Amino acid sequence: MHIEQRADAVAPTAFPSAGRRVVFYLLHDSRGDVDDYIVYKLAELRPFAEHIFVVVNGDLTEEGRRRLEPVADTVWVRENVGFDVWGYKTALAHFGAARLAEYDELILMNYTWFGPVRSFAPLFERMDQQPVDFWGMTDYAGETPNPYTLTGVLHRHLQSHWIAVRRSMFTTDAWRDYWNDMPMITTYVDSILEHESRFTHHFEQLGFESAVAFAVDDYPSKHPALLNAELLMDDGCPALKRRAFFHYPPYLDQHAVIGRWTIEKAESYGYPVAMLYQNLVKNAPPKSLYTDASMMEVLPDVDVSYDPAKPLRLAAVVHIYYEEMTDELLDRLVMLPEKFDLFVTTTDQTKADAIRTILDQRADAKVAHSEIRILPSNRGRDLSAFFIECRDVLEVGRYDLIVKIHSKKTVQDSYNAGRYFKYQQLDNVLHSPGYAANAVALFQKEEGLGLAFPPMIHIGYPTMGRGWYANKQPAEVLAKELGIRVPFDDISPLAPYGCFWFARPEALKILTDRKWKYEEYAAPDRHSDGSLAHVQERLVAYAAAELGYHARTISTTEHTAISHAALDFKLDQMGATMPGYPIDQIQFLHRAGWLGHGGIVALTRVYLKLNHPRIASALRPFDRPARMTHAWLWRLRHPAERKKNRKEVDSDIAEGEFRPAE
Repeated sequence: MHIEQRADAVAPTAFPSAGRRVVFYLLHDSRGDVDDYIVYKLAELRPFAEHIFVVVNGDLTEEGRRRLEPVADTVWVRENVGFDVWGYKTALAHFGAARLAEYDELILMNYTWFGPVRSFAPLFERMDQQPVDFWGMTDYAGETPNPYTLTGVLHRHLQSHWIAVRRSMFTTDAWRDYWNDMPMITTYVDSILEHESRFTHHFEQLGFESAVAFAVDDYPSKHPALLNAELLMDDGCPALKRRAFFHYPPYLDQHAVIGRWTIEKAESYGYPVAMLYQNLVKNAPPKSLYTDASMMEVLPDVDVSYDPAKPLRLAAVVHIYYEEMTDELLDRLVMLPEKFDLFVTTTDQTKADAIRTILDQRADAKVAHSEIRILPSNRGRDLSAFFIECRDVLEVGRYDLIVKIHSKKTVQDSYNAGRYFKYQQLDNVLHSPGYAANAVALFQKEEGLGLAFPPMIHIGYPTMGRGWYANKQPAEVLAKELGIRVPFDDISPLAPYGCFWFARPEALKILTDRKWKYEEYAAPDRHSDGSLAHVQERLVAYAAAELGYHARTISTTEHTAISHAALDFKLDQMGATMPGYPIDQIQFLHRAGWLGHGGIVALTRVYLKLNHPRIASALRPFDRPARMTHAWLWRLRHPAERKKNRKEVDSDIAEGEFRPAE
């Protein structure tokens, strides 16, 4: 339909000094929760908005509504259909055109960013003075061809997490027709093509004037909101995109985006980053978040962080099957910075007597209280001992922090592998008094830290690339039973392989509330992948994340050196087999079908792109039909994935996760 340019519009003006502003805030949370970062953001936004209209796509709990009511004027819940686009469309209709006309500016914004990292005041002061019809926080540079259609142009556009529109535009027929003609959005790509990448160009072509607060031309990438967040913050940008902390890690690696530095920068400007972790940990695959935010801590052997004025109530839960290791384990435990209660589990009276004798002879001053508990069964080994026999120790409120270790020998493996695994676990939990103090200090510093454990074992074991082993499907079943909705990592979980850890009892609550039974665990001679103990080992960080607690890995300087040197060589050798960045190499293997659902056509396409780009370019016109056919066939074979992709996603076009692979 042809629209006469600005036929019914007035010239753009600055925002009046006593102007009225309404914010339409789109919120989606798969649990129906309202996290702290939402409440904080809306409260900080209140001085600049006369009316805050929160439109909730999907469920909203009663607690969520209670949290929104003090910071929003309207809370409107609708069915989760049509993505963000139809959330805005229906909210605008619900609010009403006549009522909207009483305002001078509306802002369409969503939940996909943290903030304000920097104050809103300078932003509004600067943009209020600009005589424009609409403006955005950030924009995205155009691309040719459009990566979603492989033809035409993806125009430069304002990113949809914040688009402000003045009365000179939202009272026009052009505005009304844009929304009236908006088709139902059923896919992520629909939302990109029909709205996000279209909105800016559409209205600019009609003669409306736009502006951007932090223009892409002023930054060294085509997508500064994802790739240059620190520069944006330094320039006063209040918005920090969530995507930077759960985007595909090899992509961020290619662009040298260091999420740890981004978080430190946000914290330096006074943003309460605990809110960031609280939200991300429940909604991002834990290992992706862990990698993007660099959540490994290399701790020194000199105490540099423990605060003795804020001691934590400590308990040690120790399963001792090999009683000859009792002294060795106690030598480690007395490295803790404060007195602790000791709970030892073992398998028979003879071992219990031997352990008691050693305890009495040592009379360690750090051991405030000790108990030895004899297990009725060794099914499940140290994990059944932990979750069943010591369930009372793990009750919330009794202790602040639990350290779990056990007499690890790994006798089924080679001597060298077993020896290394043992020390990789023990050293990275309790290496020295200074190291142990620094580990405990992490929990003093971060109330949201739920777990700390050694990094993934990869020397002597083929763990990398297959960390789930046979445990993923039973873990998914158990997660559903326990109400764990945190998305699973695809290849390997973030997990305490070896079952040595520090943990807050609150972070373990999902697992400790459930009454486990010994008969649910495999017999000692059948303690293999797929059994309950191995599933629990891989699920513990996900259970903590469901409650909003994040996990970190901890390592000594020595083990970090050993691990990094080994990884450096292994990855160098693997990388030599194919060109490109790691993301290209990974994609090559996925498309080849070894890791994904590719095949010979996909393998050939990626091979040509990496090795013969001119031939690949010449064949590109034939690529899209092949992809469409392949995608159609794949969806037929994977209906569950097709259903999953209909769910609400964190949009903004160039965040890239759903972009077709080149």
